[in-house]
Amino acid sequence: MRTHLTKCFCLFLHQVSHHPMVMACHCEGKGWKFWGDSNLKSKFWGQSIQLDPNGVLTLEFDDGEIFQWSKVTTTINNLILGRVYCHHHGTMNISGNRRYSCKLTFKEQSFLDRNPRQVQGVVKDAGGSKVATLTGKWDESVHCVINNDASKVNSHGPHQSSGSTLLWEKNEPPVNPTRYNLSAFAITLNELTPELEEKLPPTDSRLRPDQRHLENGEYEKANAEKLRLETQQRMARKMQESGWKPRWFQRDSEDGTYRYVGGYWEAREQRTWVGCNDIFGNLSSSQKLPPSALYTS
Repeated sequence: MRTHLTKCFCLFLHQVSHHPMVMACHCEGKGWKFWGDSNLKSKFWGQSIQLDPNGVLTLEFDDGEIFQWSKVTTTINNLILGRVYCHHHGTMNISGNRRYSCKLTFKEQSFLDRNPRQVQGVVKDAGGSKVATLTGKWDESVHCVINNDASKVNSHGPHQSSGSTLLWEKNEPPVNPTRYNLSAFAITLNELTPELEEKLPPTDSRLRPDQRHLENGEYEKANAEKLRLETQQRMARKMQESGWKPRWFQRDSEDGTYRYVGGYWEAREQRTWVGCNDIFGNLSSSQKLPPSALYTS
């Protein structure tokens, strides 16, 4: 599991199923809530691997307006020979419960494509009439042009159109990028200070010893710890007769999505982690994990 608390939002991620592996998340900010789950399916094609995330993401505003969508396919190419690169492709249908909906197309990349990574979309109202056009690149920026100005959009996007509005733009990379080319936000994801560590449950993935060894460049130790944890988890699943149950998420009986049931941030504030086992420590043969025990992520 993993949590993040900032001045802008609080985020909680939890592996709610092991086979199949399903990740659920819940995020809250000022005036909005976001939740969803994802079950990643993969296909290996020799030189490439295709990743299809199955699951629905939901964004709800305090006024009751809701938008839902699913992620598109990601393909990683040249796994064996050549320069490794990835691209996103497919159609993302964003449905709203009120006035607007959007069909966003991630164009599939070809060898002869001189303008790759394009994104194009159309926003329609409840009556099916087009009200706006979206264009851009998924690794640069996305602009919006209201329907009255749609004729101004050229083949390279609305960047120079007088009626375009910038919706999203990629943040600048760090001044000194790491060898993994991580963003400024991604670099902080595994940061663990003594003050933060004492607030976290023993199941938080930032406490994974194999992950820490890998970041420190201690590859042999990382591999040894990974094997130990995998063996330990197999033992835990055998000892757990009634099966695993996520502690802070529950599956909706109607749509099958996992919803946050509450309680995590209250437990963190009180620092009471009853039922949360030390899943990264040593597991004795007599230790039996309760159904509320959590997965690693």
